Amino acid sequence: MNDLLIKKTIAFFEKTFENSPEKIVLSPGRINIIGEHIDYNDGYVLPAAIDKIICFAFAKNNSNKSKIVAIDLKDEFEVDLTKTIELSEVVWTNYILGVIKQLQDNGFSFDGFDCVFSSNVPVGSGLSSSAAIECGMIFGINELFNLSIPKVNIALMGQKAEHWVGINCGIMDQFSSVMGLENKVIKIDCKTLEYEYHNADFNDYSLVLFDSNVSHSLFSSAYNTRREECEEGFSIIKNAYPEITSFRDCAENHVLALKNEMAPNVFKRCHYVVREIHRVALACEALDNGDIEALGKLLFETHEGLSKDYLVSCDELDFIVNTLKKEKDVIGSRLMGGGFGGCTINLIKNGKEEAIKIKLTQLYKEAFDIELKIYDVKIGNGTSLHTAN
Repeated sequence: MNDLLIKKTIAFFEKTFENSPEKIVLSPGRINIIGEHIDYNDGYVLPAAIDKIICFAFAKNNSNKSKIVAIDLKDEFEVDLTKTIELSEVVWTNYILGVIKQLQDNGFSFDGFDCVFSSNVPVGSGLSSSAAIECGMIFGINELFNLSIPKVNIALMGQKAEHWVGINCGIMDQFSSVMGLENKVIKIDCKTLEYEYHNADFNDYSLVLFDSNVSHSLFSSAYNTRREECEEGFSIIKNAYPEITSFRDCAENHVLALKNEMAPNVFKRCHYVVREIHRVALACEALDNGDIEALGKLLFETHEGLSKDYLVSCDELDFIVNTLKKEKDVIGSRLMGGGFGGCTINLIKNGKEEAIKIKLTQLYKEAFDIELKIYDVKIGNGTSLHTAN
């Protein structure tokens, strides 16, 4: 599938610009195995790059202007690199303008270039197509003009570009898109950016994403409220236990002891966060020991916490997880990402995937009159150069 995408992108570049691209860059989407809603609570996350990618073709054009073509959107725009970069009304272009602005703001100088890109990362499914665009663009400009930017800095600039666009994301999406390795998950410390790789051998199980195909508008306001509730809860914890510097220092009993000091919703949010931080450590252990059944159990527990304590699920996502929980061949399922729509991540026994897909698709259609989308994913490499054979 990726080979066809690469060929299509190169052919489109050659036809549009009547020369060959100098650099081909592949930039992946990402999944998060576990550690949801704790990147902004100083916790740990466990993401991985996947084999769904955006392919970019680049070449210098010896001018002060850059022309960028989005093949899938049948749209293009030109940016004058000598002028101040400002937000555009065309949303997709802002991710690229944000990247150019970040590079310029950090003192990197480069000339005009031509670029086309095409993607098989599903948009709006929580697989971070925006991070893949940002990091792929920075990586490509870095390679084209020999800017010698370290990989971690590419991720940080990608994050800043997204903030400029107006989405106050954590570092996880860009970091996993750039730093991913095939068959590895990355445990990232969201406080220090220290990271370590763990083997992601799922043994007899496959990773399948079921996309609810819904997007509820609750997300933005609820996201900000959750952040505020966690901050309120943490200040209560810190007041009672001055030695605690972040949620990662909390044990569950710290939160339980203060239940009556907190508003019920604040208590629930803090309880979830402390337990989820602990689950990330247990998930790494399970992967290191090849105990995929234990990992699956943790996914179910995370969903329960996100649904009942953090309140970021929705009827459609709960239906998918509760339906799969009854299937002996599904050992783990949870909503992945911000919530209120998007995907569930699921561990399904090899050979049983098709039967589960058919059954769930039918039940979901009957319950909500919505077509389920399905993505089989494998863990792949982070943003990289593609070398033509």
